Amino acid sequence: MSVSILPGVLKRALCCFALLACSLAAAQDYPQKPIRLVIPYTPGGSIDNVGRLVADQLQRQLGQAIVIENMPGASGLLGSLNVRKAKPDGYTLLFNASSQTYLPLVMAKKTYDPERDFTAIGQIGYVPLVVAVGNDVPARTMAEFVQLAKSHPGKYTWATSGLGTTSHLSEEMVNRALGLRMEIVAYKGAVPQLTDVIGGHVSAAISPMPGVTPFVQAGRLRPLAVTSRNRLESMPNLPTLSESGMPGFELLSWYGIWGPAGLPASITDRLNAEIRKAVQAATLQAKFAEMSFVPALSTPSEFRQMIADDLANIGKAVKEAGIRID
Repeated sequence: MSVSILPGVLKRALCCFALLACSLAAAQDYPQKPIRLVIPYTPGGSIDNVGRLVADQLQRQLGQAIVIENMPGASGLLGSLNVRKAKPDGYTLLFNASSQTYLPLVMAKKTYDPERDFTAIGQIGYVPLVVAVGNDVPARTMAEFVQLAKSHPGKYTWATSGLGTTSHLSEEMVNRALGLRMEIVAYKGAVPQLTDVIGGHVSAAISPMPGVTPFVQAGRLRPLAVTSRNRLESMPNLPTLSESGMPGFELLSWYGIWGPAGLPASITDRLNAEIRKAVQAATLQAKFAEMSFVPALSTPSEFRQMIADDLANIGKAVKEAGIRID
């Protein structure tokens, strides 16, 4: 009996070795052509700026062009769905922020499953958000702004970079925690969001630091608070929201790279290794420091675990706050 079984066992073993050899060969040969990197927001925002820096470093390491494709719409949903349906061969990737995980939590209609429908490749890093107002708003502290909003119901409004983004969730949480009734106006990215605050069409925004900082430095936006637990070295006089009526509050925007579900482990691991190398490059770290962006190192499994933890923790906050988008 053992003689009859052995050929079958040997055949299966040989098949497994052959598949492993093919997988390793594919990873060694990858990439053989340009890689398409989808950024689901408009050019010029925080996600786009960081994504382009990372793409530039990665293409130098990989020896292949990385073609950025901005695909804004539906709070990042259009770009994410485009990558979800792509062939899982490593030539179509998604660069997105934590909204990739948060958006399905707030949508009344099913969009995608952030864990099952994508391959988590690696985290890039994270950045705090800044509460900022336009120069026409007569408030220089968070307390003054809250008092203005309460004294003039309906007059002051929030701009968000998209529904389901960290910007949106922060504004919803501030409204509820501080008793505000400020309408939230959604835009297709941080650039139109902040442009309308500067133009006085909307009163305020909570937006990631890299996009806000240039406007603050130019005197076109006034910062009131930051969403990190601790104050920033680059803006030591700027209080945290935790110091401004929301004790213990912290919400950061983290960025990462995904592929479609079913991306081979060999290619996932190769890309992850290149991402880890990229975020440690001296030139990239210097540019990150200018943006108050904190690079992070993660394996694919660590990135998956972080996403799972966020789904549980932020999901609880979203449910308690009753945040829902029809």
